[in-house]
Amino acid sequence: MAAFDIKKLLQSVVAHKASDLHLVTGSEPQIRLDGILKAVNLPKLEGDDIEEMCYSLITEKQKQYFEEYDELDFALLLPNIGRFRANYYRTLGNMAAAFRIIPIDVPSLDDLGAPEVYKRLIKREKGLILVTGPTGSGKSTTLAAMLNEINMTEQKHIVTVEDPVEFIHQHKKCVFSHRGVGEDTKSFATALKYAMRQDPDIILIGEMRDKETIEAALTAAETGHLVFGTLHTSSAPGTINRIIDVFSGDEQPQIRAMISSSLVAVIAQALLPKLGGGRVAASEILVTNHAISNLIREDKVHQIYSQMQLGQGDSGMQTQTQALVKFLKDGKISKETALQYANKRDEVEKATLTLR
Repeated sequence: MAAFDIKKLLQSVVAHKASDLHLVTGSEPQIRLDGILKAVNLPKLEGDDIEEMCYSLITEKQKQYFEEYDELDFALLLPNIGRFRANYYRTLGNMAAAFRIIPIDVPSLDDLGAPEVYKRLIKREKGLILVTGPTGSGKSTTLAAMLNEINMTEQKHIVTVEDPVEFIHQHKKCVFSHRGVGEDTKSFATALKYAMRQDPDIILIGEMRDKETIEAALTAAETGHLVFGTLHTSSAPGTINRIIDVFSGDEQPQIRAMISSSLVAVIAQALLPKLGGGRVAASEILVTNHAISNLIREDKVHQIYSQMQLGQGDSGMQTQTQALVKFLKDGKISKETALQYANKRDEVEKATLTLR
């Protein structure tokens, strides 16, 4: 017999407002609350318990896939409980699982307290908007809120390509075609190739993980579509370098030209523990202007950061340091948290000297 009912366990995770559940042999079930792992007051799990619990949630086909590849990614909808992104894997020969809770209600930009510039960015007719950051930094939530804003205000066809599909949008003013890699399409690159024949206005790419996908995203952005994508990078200029570095030396000048003409913005975010509980998103925001386009084209990405510090005005641009210092001034985070998450620790330390 399994130690307990996995559905009841997931229900309690949702009730606790946790973001994740981890099942690993030799440990109690662990949940992530406000970014911190906490053990649930239940017995330690054995490999057989985890296997029985986890297999009860999947189809025979998914079970065969897991037994062949020792990895399985999928989305799970449990009626009256919630929606989850799940990953099954093996550790020391035993089955283990991680579940991420996906809210059924898509948040609005106002719910997230997102910077005002996001509402201006989504009005663009074409170009590439990237939301980046480490795993668990809220990229999917930010993108879902942006698409939700478009859904409430404009009539568009939005194609999303994800692995697996996370937020499911109701058709309000927009029509959504949600495509799950592995279920509805073979790969990100294949889905993007055919997306052009599906008359999309907007394309969301869950992850720009290889050269083919990045190239297809840039082409779509250049040919009159608004494209949203994610990358696992922690700074805005670093994101541009990451994209360029995927290509060989002789391809890079052309890719720099494509990025310089199609990149609208990069939002690099991190979720920080908030004083008094909860979390807050610190965002570095790069909005492309003429000067930044030129720096990308001329292979001077290292100079973009100083442009971001200078060229703010009404653009909505901000460095991560400025976001952290503002949170410190507003009493939202501690100095230790600011320094722990800072990309430029010395800059933050210097800025905090002027604060009370």
